[in-house]
Amino acid sequence: MKGFKDFLMQGNVVSLAVAVVIGTAFGAVVKAFTAIILDLIGKIFGTPDFSGASIAGISVGDFLTALVTFFLVALVVYFLIVKPMEAIEARKKTTEETAAPTQEELLTEIRDLLAKKN
Repeated sequence: MKGFKDFLMQGNVVSLAVAVVIGTAFGAVVKAFTAIILDLIGKIFGTPDFSGASIAGISVGDFLTALVTFFLVALVVYFLIVKPMEAIEARKKTTEETAAPTQEELLTEIRDLLAKKN
């Protein structure tokens, strides 16, 4: 039983569980946003659902609807997750670059100050 408890309390398992829960919740948000965009498309073009579309007797409507939905989900993920994360990472890099000097830099500075003093 202790081994199972240790397994469940591992960082990877807990992180994965949190990711699944957050991913599920975010999926609902993206789905709702996609529905709004499809409704706007429906107002402009007359129908948000392309399921009745066919080309030369071949039904391509479901594919078109899935393609538009995928494109909208990709846009939402890019602008709500990827771009903010890139901005956070860039801010973190500039903070790290302005961090304390390395040991070699400090020793070089001390050497130069001692040389000026003498």
